[in-house]
Amino acid sequence: MGQLIISPHLDDNVVCETVNLGLISLPGVATPSEAFKAIALGAHGLKLFPAEMISPAVVKAMRAVLPGHIRLIPVGGIGTHNMADYRKSGASGFGIGSALYAPGKSAQAVGESAAAFVKAWQATA
Repeated sequence: MGQLIISPHLDDNVVCETVNLGLISLPGVATPSEAFKAIALGAHGLKLFPAEMISPAVVKAMRAVLPGHIRLIPVGGIGTHNMADYRKSGASGFGIGSALYAPGKSAQAVGESAAAFVKAWQATA
């Protein structure tokens, strides 16, 4: 059974049921108002989605007002080229999809992409 529930948007019922089941809730949010609502509902962290709309400057501004223990996870448009900027701004981690895998991409190419992401992540520490 899954232990982590990530959603593309903030749905009160999903967050509440996730928390009631003792699972980790990471709802998708794009604004501080959504972020504070998700936290009030019991979310453990926030999927900042889509990251293309939420620049590192926005992450920094959100980090300044949100509780420090809340994980901020930008998703959508994250690549090795922008991980460091997001991390410096307060991102706790990243969700990576099509930059890592796309239909038709060979296993070797996926492995090379994964290695590049690991290297980029380690460089942000």
